[in-house]
Amino acid sequence: GHIVRNWKVRWFVLLQDKLLYYKIEGGKKEPFPKGRILLDGCTITCPCLEYENRPLLIKLKTKTNTDYFLECCSREERDSWALDITGAIHAGHPVQVQELHRMKNSFKLLENISLHYIVERMCNSSSGIKLTRNLEQGNRYKETFTGSALVDWLISNSFAVSRFEAVTLASMLMEENFIKPVGARSTEATRYGDLSEQFLDDSTALYMFAESSNKSISSKEELQFNISELSGTILKQGFLVKQGHKRKNWKVRRFVLRADPAFLHYYDPTKEENRPVGGFSLRGCLVSALEDNGVPAGVKGNVQGNLFKIITKNDIHYYIQASSKAERAQWIEAIKPLT
Repeated sequence: GHIVRNWKVRWFVLLQDKLLYYKIEGGKKEPFPKGRILLDGCTITCPCLEYENRPLLIKLKTKTNTDYFLECCSREERDSWALDITGAIHAGHPVQVQELHRMKNSFKLLENISLHYIVERMCNSSSGIKLTRNLEQGNRYKETFTGSALVDWLISNSFAVSRFEAVTLASMLMEENFIKPVGARSTEATRYGDLSEQFLDDSTALYMFAESSNKSISSKEELQFNISELSGTILKQGFLVKQGHKRKNWKVRRFVLRADPAFLHYYDPTKEENRPVGGFSLRGCLVSALEDNGVPAGVKGNVQGNLFKIITKNDIHYYIQASSKAERAQWIEAIKPLT
């Protein structure tokens, strides 16, 4: 509510340019809407983590800077609404958006085709995707390809039948860490893009194979960004066990928690070089302990207990194990004020 900040059940209807909501009386919606949210110029945040005890929120900010917080009943429902609303904001055509949503949900890799196989084909010297040097804002990148080039290649090699399917497949490759964004355009979309804009079908968005990223020449912009990440005050550090995003295995990592800016980085203790192998901004994150009775969805392999989860602003899930409940509580208490 806008006057009294309480939460009420409303029946929502998505139209071409607006979101209507109705009161429910006697189990039925009233004939006339209680209010409306104009979608022209709206921005959407999903997941919205401004309320720690409400992880299923969508936030809409209108072009007049009015904030609407909508809570869904499940993660699937939240993501479904967010996708449809995002499409309506950008496309202004809910029927088309619903069709895209149906295609996304029904998209599956062909039988006997895996992401590993697709990457192998992409790396083929004769029929794979063409790698080029690219110049962006004065910075050189070696062995890269553009988002639109990858979409074209996936379609021409019959891995997808439409650009929408190809973007979905490219997003899967990026999520599983087979490819990674480089340069300002694609990196910005990954960090701050909404639900439907993580991978860009764009001739100015650069990507590269993740395994070759260490061979690239870092841009000045990225170098400065990394320096700023690592310049914060160290608040806490120690060894924890983290589940990998690609193989879902568990590895010991040295975690370092920094403030101003708030980042959590992790290092490979087997390597001498003092460079993080990963990390993320804590702004907008949600951190919580996971119960030890049973293994939650998304967690695989050997779980000893003392598990906690961090969900980033972009809905990336990190599963981490501490050595004791006390250590888990200490990390959670240290991270929470920085989110």
